[in-house]
Amino acid sequence: MFKSLILLPILFLAGACTKKNKVTTDGTIVTTIGMIADVTREIAGDKQEVINLIGEGIDPHTHKPLKSEVDRIQNAELVLYNGLLLEGKMGTLLNTRKEKGNPVVAVTEGLEDVELIGDADHPDPHLWMDVSLWTKVAGKIGGELIRHDSENSDHYTQRLAEYQKHLTDLHTHALMVFPTIPPGQRVLVTAHDAFSYLGRAYGIEVRGIQGISTESEAGTKDINDLVDHLVEKKIPAIFVESSVSDKSVKAVIEGAAQKGHTVKIGGELFSDAMGQPGTYEGTYIGMMDHNITTIVNGLGGTAPKNGFQGKLND
Repeated sequence: MFKSLILLPILFLAGACTKKNKVTTDGTIVTTIGMIADVTREIAGDKQEVINLIGEGIDPHTHKPLKSEVDRIQNAELVLYNGLLLEGKMGTLLNTRKEKGNPVVAVTEGLEDVELIGDADHPDPHLWMDVSLWTKVAGKIGGELIRHDSENSDHYTQRLAEYQKHLTDLHTHALMVFPTIPPGQRVLVTAHDAFSYLGRAYGIEVRGIQGISTESEAGTKDINDLVDHLVEKKIPAIFVESSVSDKSVKAVIEGAAQKGHTVKIGGELFSDAMGQPGTYEGTYIGMMDHNITTIVNGLGGTAPKNGFQGKLND
């Protein structure tokens, strides 16, 4: 009897410790950026709840994770993030979770037959700017969903194939309209260097006022060199970005004006974030359709003003 009474508190404490250390999940799939969230939802359909952390107009390079976002990551059943240093400060938390064996996957890393731009220390993370590369990323996301929920593998496989067909159509459209830009004007200048994959895929020179990350600052020499380039080639427009300050863009426009060359703002592009939720531009396909249409028409080419699906706002 006495021994039993001694064992009861010990068993109670052991049970309490077990409950405290038990890792629980809330059954959600968490994504870090809207482009990944949209693809995941397209493939998952009604089989998964997908929660995205970094929304419209927010720069993932400099975003500091909120406590609520940290909790989401820690409680998620699966976390899908971009990788290649895009997530900045959030990346440390993601890598820590990954190293501990948690289901945390960088969707742009480890892809076959993908040549990254940049070097090992500073890779360019903006793969979504080349629709053909993002089609490969969609394939990886589909594979992760199947691995995560094999019971619905047929559902994911079918939806992935349908979605990749839409992406192929968009890529084909881009290959058709970019060559309509006059050869001497095929120079895309933006606030930061997020469009290099787009330039490589669709045959256009890309110049970012800032570097790959928005944490870098454009120096006076960088701006002056870019102004000279615009004046020499008589480039008609440069572009602002929805999630990046337009301060450096305005400095370039002013510099060109001082040298007698007028440069207009060709439009606002979506770089590190999509448009408003619930809109066509708030999807990956809509975001890229908007970018392609805005760039081509802004630089003197010809693209349908309502986009390749006729869904863009005027």
